[in-house]
Amino acid sequence: MQRPSLTGGFRDAPKDAAFAFRAVMNTMAKPGEINSVTGAEPPAGLSIAAGVVLLTLCDPETPVYLAPRFDLLEVRDWITFHTGAPFVAASAAHFALGTWGELPLGDFPVGSAAYPDRSATLIVEVDDLRSEGATLSGPGIKDSAALSLPDRAAIQQNAALFPRGLDFIFTCGDRLAALPRSTKVS
Repeated sequence: MQRPSLTGGFRDAPKDAAFAFRAVMNTMAKPGEINSVTGAEPPAGLSIAAGVVLLTLCDPETPVYLAPRFDLLEVRDWITFHTGAPFVAASAAHFALGTWGELPLGDFPVGSAAYPDRSATLIVEVDDLRSEGATLSGPGIKDSAALSLPDRAAIQQNAALFPRGLDFIFTCGDRLAALPRSTKVS
């Protein structure tokens, strides 16, 4: 394990993790709302927001899939040191990290009728994250919200699987927005 992997985690772990957890959960509870997060300094190429999500939600019992762009020694070492999360194929992942074009959407677990919670959450690194584009409605959204999405049709197909389906967290720099499978997209 290389030395850079030993740095970049939460400085004041109990406090920073609590703030990060609250920020990520608030983001999941309010689909389409864009929030800023701090606390992580992940390896180059990995956004602050993606690093915060990984530090907050992953542990030794949450298998992670890394898309090719992020499947690098320094990223693996950083995740291993700070979370202990094991790396797995897409079909066994609880969390995945990648860009939209690299993530094999059809390979991730979407849960079952009896256990819809056994699906994956995809952390999708995007170049731009804006409150415009697709119209969102559903739980956590008062009337409607808007969010720039990489592929509206694929996300609509995912939402049609509800209560099964994938959950998405879009990250860009220090910002993130969530799109749970319960959200309707038009």
